[in-house]
Amino acid sequence: MRTPTSHLARLRDRIDDGDPVRAAAEVMKALGSRSGGWSGQWDSVLDVLRDLPAEHRRELVHAVADHFGSVGDDLEERGRVLALCHRLLDGAAGDPLVAERREALDEVGRWHSFWYTSRFDVLAEAELSAGRPLTPAVVAVVRRSALNAATCKELALLGKSLTDPVLNVGEQWSEQALRDATGPDWEALLAHAATADSSKPTAAWDDRARALVGALGTDRVRETVLSWLALVGRPRTLPLVRPAYGPDPNDTFDPCNATALRGLAWLLSLLPPHPDTVRALGALVETSLRKVAGLGPRSPKVAGAAVLGLARTDGEAALAELARLATRVTFKTTAKLLDAALQERAAALGLGREEIEELAVPAYGLTGVGRAEHRFGDATAVLEVHGTRARLTWRNAAGKTVRSVPAAVKRDHAEELKELKAAVKDADRMLSAQSERLDRLFLARRTWSYAAWRERYLDHPLVGTLARRLLWTVDGTPAGYADGALRTLADDPVTGGTEVALWHPVGREPAEIVAWRDWLERHGVTQPFKQAHREVYLLTDAERATRTYSNRFAAHVLRQHQFHSLAAVRGWRNQLRLCVDGSAPPATRALPAWGLRAEYWIEGDGQEHGVDTTDSGTYLRLRTDQVRFYPIDAPGNSAHCYGGEYSMWLRDGQEPVDPIPLEDIPPLVLSEVLRDVDLFVGVASVGNDPTWQDGGPGGRFGAYWTSYGFGELNQSAQTRRALLERLVPRLAMADRCTVEGRFLHVKGERHTYKIHLGSGNILMTPNDQYLCIVQKSDPAVPQAGYLPFEGDRMLAVILSKAMLLADDTAITDPTILSQL
Repeated sequence: MRTPTSHLARLRDRIDDGDPVRAAAEVMKALGSRSGGWSGQWDSVLDVLRDLPAEHRRELVHAVADHFGSVGDDLEERGRVLALCHRLLDGAAGDPLVAERREALDEVGRWHSFWYTSRFDVLAEAELSAGRPLTPAVVAVVRRSALNAATCKELALLGKSLTDPVLNVGEQWSEQALRDATGPDWEALLAHAATADSSKPTAAWDDRARALVGALGTDRVRETVLSWLALVGRPRTLPLVRPAYGPDPNDTFDPCNATALRGLAWLLSLLPPHPDTVRALGALVETSLRKVAGLGPRSPKVAGAAVLGLARTDGEAALAELARLATRVTFKTTAKLLDAALQERAAALGLGREEIEELAVPAYGLTGVGRAEHRFGDATAVLEVHGTRARLTWRNAAGKTVRSVPAAVKRDHAEELKELKAAVKDADRMLSAQSERLDRLFLARRTWSYAAWRERYLDHPLVGTLARRLLWTVDGTPAGYADGALRTLADDPVTGGTEVALWHPVGREPAEIVAWRDWLERHGVTQPFKQAHREVYLLTDAERATRTYSNRFAAHVLRQHQFHSLAAVRGWRNQLRLCVDGSAPPATRALPAWGLRAEYWIEGDGQEHGVDTTDSGTYLRLRTDQVRFYPIDAPGNSAHCYGGEYSMWLRDGQEPVDPIPLEDIPPLVLSEVLRDVDLFVGVASVGNDPTWQDGGPGGRFGAYWTSYGFGELNQSAQTRRALLERLVPRLAMADRCTVEGRFLHVKGERHTYKIHLGSGNILMTPNDQYLCIVQKSDPAVPQAGYLPFEGDRMLAVILSKAMLLADDTAITDPTILSQL
């Protein structure tokens, strides 16, 4: 007798011995073995056993059933054993493991998907062959698994054959759709939507969709489909088991349902234009682009379909939504689609890309700049813009302001009220988007004719609320809006001109900048972002010495994901660094108006998986290096993700291009780019984290944390200090606060505290002991009277901490009290 060299060899020996019990044991050992790859040795075992007489195979299956309890908790191993038994019986009756098969399928129904080598498709086929329908949850997991089963024709065919229900269960929107889609017409519409697996619909697809909509009625279809889309992205009704690695499937879209969502977005664009449709498609774009850890955006394809839906929808509302999304979306693929859609609209109207964005902003019911009144019977709704928020208040028939919507309005004007409330939300979103767009105009070299500027900016019902809080130049003369007119620094009215541009402090005399700050304060103007108080970054002697690069923001440690998000918002392109043997380009910002490209050189920090990286291998932190400038069309640089020197990637006979000397960079460009980089460091540095007093992993960042958290102030912190010097005397706690050097000093009853004006970190008497206060994510600026600009989160953090510590005997938080 030959000596067994494997489970298969021993299995053959047991078969030759006519011992089904011991053969069954070898079957389960072989199927549990990983020596045959992820599939174990299922195919090999089946090949050994398939030629046995039917009676012997039946005996073997019953022997396996007797020992099935020894398989253990590994569901994949159990699945392979159950699948093998089904195949050995070859359709014969008397399967002893039917209950175990159903139990395994029920467990699999809680998975997102399975790899085809697990053979759960065989279990599903067994149930169908026995005349028992699969549960909707099992149908869903088989369909999802079939999407990745290109190498397994059996699983792919099974997935295609499962057409009921038409959508996968488990998501709120899909289950609502299944409840609503009663009757063959609705089922046909959903089934057609689920065929949207191309980049854009064909003419035949559109024709079929129009016919299906016609059978149901356009208004009915719109109202019903929009109710489904309102549920997209909400928590799953059937939570799925989270795998050991990879993204949490409960945070993602079901990939089969995502195809149907794409079809519904296309279908909506075939209906007559409607504001609710535009809002729903815009919301679908943003919901689909929400980030999921280990994955990135939930579904760029769904976002792209919603953009296409907006692009195919006529009217000002769709154009406005495209323009709003273009200022907010940072995911590269979707941003390109938005840009292409706007370019197409601009070309059709004979306008430039920038002009179409300006003309696309609606009034949202505002009849004057920032204000409108709407009558609803005896009641009046007052819509006003305050800062970057639109607010709705109500007056009754007597003209008295009331706290809530009058009952008569809710009863008699429900539809008008719904539209007004929706317009307020739309205006809020657009205000935020327009503020960001205006803040990026400094590098656009944009100028306007006086008449066009007044129409699109100063006198626009919505944009005017922002433009009237900014400074402009009219034929070179600086001017701001106050007391109902555009005025010079001396308050002389400016009534006309030829060319208008956005004012910037670069190149202005310090006395003029200070004078405009005083002018804004005198007129009570709070700017939507820093302009008169904007940091100016001038070339330093060190940068003249290095000549072609700036080290001003080198040697910092940044949280990578926070940096990545912030860079995208500011118009930079960046690639997340992975702890892999590969290279990546630096963070770059294209400056087409200047023919330049700015680069910020960065590298991943650390090597320990799970400590320096996420579970998926993405670096948690970056180390920073030089800032450089190149011609916009110069070949790109790259460096190893682990770090090392950058080198230029040359192709097709390209010659290397030298960086441009910093002295040759226009001062405005240099200042704005360095301001961006300062912002990245100021927000994303680990030195801002109050919990990193121990220096982070292994304590290796201790020296950096201390030097950053309590060191010299950067430019933005110096601006904050100048503002606090003027602001502190007006505070209710003024007698307890002073600004000295790098700190805001706060005198409490227990201690005197020093709050660093850059990081917000705190030291306290008697020995500069560190005090850790973890601020909530979005602190509100405490009531402090007039502020000259919005958007400085660190200012809010510092003032909030100061107010807390000035009254330190009232502190009740046990974590803080234990340190005092």
